[in-house]
Amino acid sequence: MPQLKPLNAFRAWQEICESNYRKLLRLIPHLSCLKQRAVARLGGKPSLHLQLMNKTPHTVTLELSYCFSHGPEPVYEPALKLRVYLDAKMVEVLGDSERPPRCATTLSGCQVLEHKWLLNYFLDKWLDHCLRYGYRFALEDDRSTPAYADA
Repeated sequence: MPQLKPLNAFRAWQEICESNYRKLLRLIPHLSCLKQRAVARLGGKPSLHLQLMNKTPHTVTLELSYCFSHGPEPVYEPALKLRVYLDAKMVEVLGDSERPPRCATTLSGCQVLEHKWLLNYFLDKWLDHCLRYGYRFALEDDRSTPAYADA
């Protein structure tokens, strides 16, 4: 399978991080009011789990994953760790469970940027998928959206 490779990796990375911010706000419209954990459920689809890892005045770090019930133990995949830059209006994938962060000493600057772009491209497509199917995290008192529940 050929690998995606943008012509200008930095510009492509910046644009996709900005796009992912807009999409994440559609998925989590009350980002500033996040609780430690939340679950968005849709009938017949895997539940979407959100875990708040860290929150500062300018950033939010969270993990987003599907929960699949295979056997006795649930499987959380893709388990993306995201950093939301509130002031810059960008979301960056810091890593995921399948592809741990690559060592910067073994990759050139261009390779690191291409790797980051690929992870963020994956997030872009996953957010599109989640939004298309109607996943959404809402406040508990938002009666219009039954897809929210504390975990």
